[in-house]
Amino acid sequence: MPERPYTILSCSISLDGYLGGAGEERLVLSNDADLDRVDHVRSGCDAILVGAGTVRDDNPRLLVRSPLRREQRRAHGLAESPTKVTVTRHARLDAGSNFFATGDSEKIVYCASPALGTARRRLSQVATVVDGGPSVDVTRLTEDLFDRGVRRLMVEGGARVHTQFLTSAAADELHLVVAPFFVGSSQARRFVGDGAFPWHPGHRARLAETRQIGDVVLLRYALSPRFEETA
Repeated sequence: MPERPYTILSCSISLDGYLGGAGEERLVLSNDADLDRVDHVRSGCDAILVGAGTVRDDNPRLLVRSPLRREQRRAHGLAESPTKVTVTRHARLDAGSNFFATGDSEKIVYCASPALGTARRRLSQVATVVDGGPSVDVTRLTEDLFDRGVRRLMVEGGARVHTQFLTSAAADELHLVVAPFFVGSSQARRFVGDGAFPWHPGHRARLAETRQIGDVVLLRYALSPRFEETA
């Protein structure tokens, strides 16, 4: 069997299951203590993956925030932050966005074959652009990342990417943080879309940990036999 990185899916949702609000303004679902937890998990990974929609909508930097954690990575001969990875169908990405313009780590773009030429023209100066196939396949992507030395991958969204990893059974654990409020709009972005998920009423995911972090709660699910029983 081809090998793939150990993969952690991470996201925050409202009580009614949304990743954000219905408008363009970013909705903060987590709190400072949980953001520090995420930073700790991120610092222990080789790569962070988000979808192109997240790059466009949230303009994330995807950097390790803690100076101590950055220093610890440098001491181990690593870049201060993990490699940044994104997935795109149409190459609608801005080379000046924070994803590409911040941090000293490598940036990798997996692009669907029909838009590969456009992606390379726009992004080849700021990222490694990889042909992801006719429609970027998560299994193929993770195998390629493993070949590039990625052993631990953190997936931070958005909904399409989470759906692809979950329906492909390409995740080993899920960190789901629930915020104590409702969004209340069907126009907002949900955690996942439609799909045939391996976990259903006849095959329930194993809840490995619950942890209150201020006013939010972390639900940590084991999704594969490779699940690591770490704190």
